Amino acid sequence: MKRSELNQVMKESIEFMERMQFKLPPFARWSPQDWQSKGHEYDEIRDNMLGWDITDFGSGNFPQIGLLMFTIRNGNFTLKQYVKPYAEKLLIVREEQVTPFHFHWSKMEDIINRGGGSLMIQVYGSTPDDEFSSEPTLVSMDGRNYYAPAGTILRLSPGESITLFPRQYHKFWGEAGQGTVLVGEVSKVNDDNVDNRFHDRVGRFPQIEEDTAPLYLLCNEYPPAL
Repeated sequence: MKRSELNQVMKESIEFMERMQFKLPPFARWSPQDWQSKGHEYDEIRDNMLGWDITDFGSGNFPQIGLLMFTIRNGNFTLKQYVKPYAEKLLIVREEQVTPFHFHWSKMEDIINRGGGSLMIQVYGSTPDDEFSSEPTLVSMDGRNYYAPAGTILRLSPGESITLFPRQYHKFWGEAGQGTVLVGEVSKVNDDNVDNRFHDRVGRFPQIEEDTAPLYLLCNEYPPAL
């Protein structure tokens, strides 16, 4: 992705969140220059990869295959100084913009439609060799728990949520004609470096073409504290 595209996605996302009356924490708007002065007291942000996370999954076509995330809080699999056993993210999903099939080895997560359009999500169980299972998969939505056929597509309207279990494949996108979706994610500790299993090979973090200066840094770009 070009840096100019990342900047534009950030600007559009901030405008959307303002319309939805969702406020981000202060570090969301720290410039690259601001980060140069941030000492070790902000290592929780650095070490736990809080902040902006934008990917096209290596597709080269962010509007079609991509996702914007902002990690608000998170723990850490390995560092003992951060004791949070949970994480919270904000996701912005555009109409027909796909996040490809994947599961998490250990993370359980709730995906919550916070407003806007409808979120479509397709679910499968997984086999011992990490393929799609043909067996029914457990669906847990807002207190209702039942088994649905493999590959079931579910619709989450604003206010609805689904719990996704470890090793449960899922793919999601915004329903056509319904508008951009503001999605909340509440989960166990998140580590995208080791806990994701995509069914098809994808690129998790974008290769960036630096055609302009960054508006804000991505969560994997912070400079170390001096």
